[in-house]
Amino acid sequence: MPVQPNPFKRALQNGQLQFGCWLGLGDTFSAELMGTAGFDWMVIDGEHGPNDLRSILAQLQVLEASDSHAVVRLPVGETYMLKQVLDAGAQTVLVPMVESAEQARQLVRDVSYPPHGDRGVGYALTRASRFSQIKDYGKTADEQICLLVQVENKKGIAALDEILAFDGVDGVFIGPADLAADMGHMGNSLHPDVQAVIMDALRRIRAAGKAPGILSTHDPMTNEAIEAGALFVAVGADVLILSHGAQALTAKWKAQKG
Repeated sequence: MPVQPNPFKRALQNGQLQFGCWLGLGDTFSAELMGTAGFDWMVIDGEHGPNDLRSILAQLQVLEASDSHAVVRLPVGETYMLKQVLDAGAQTVLVPMVESAEQARQLVRDVSYPPHGDRGVGYALTRASRFSQIKDYGKTADEQICLLVQVENKKGIAALDEILAFDGVDGVFIGPADLAADMGHMGNSLHPDVQAVIMDALRRIRAAGKAPGILSTHDPMTNEAIEAGALFVAVGADVLILSHGAQALTAKWKAQKG
């Protein structure tokens, strides 16, 4: 029996726009709630969210019951971390701060089994293989793994064409906040210079046959990114939805106090 197909990877390959949302609360109950909202994909954030392997695993488990595909963002592109989240059942991973062709090459090897890669062959013990129920997991897993890399500084942008040349990199996510900071515009990803680099990068990614991705909570930027070819577009984050909603609610009622 082969591994279950990755619907998110298939949608990107078919050029289908996928809307997503960030999960930064590190909680299974809120992740389950967000999974009912109808997003195509959800990022379990291991970089800036308070997550570890067990909390990532727990969120993978609750999201499995939803129609939202789970994407796991690691804190850093370490080989052992990729092994762990893939064995925990993640089919799509997002790796931050990719700056070179060398990094991209190693990441492709990290998510692939020998003889083409370095992923440890221990799937018989893992949730990924349904604890040995998927007999052909080792032979069929590679083609269903979706590797997304984040390019989010000037060094990464300079190496973008080299990164795009690698088979096995399925998509490239442009990180607006880090890129803006590295360009000298901390906190202002809407600066015209930053926007020009972002949109150019998205067009280049799409032209190379890869899936471009972005996170944007600013509708004009979101629409421009889609026009530039973005295919996996995060339009919100659970933390922001909760905090902004709570702030608006308190402001509304406190205004009546005069």
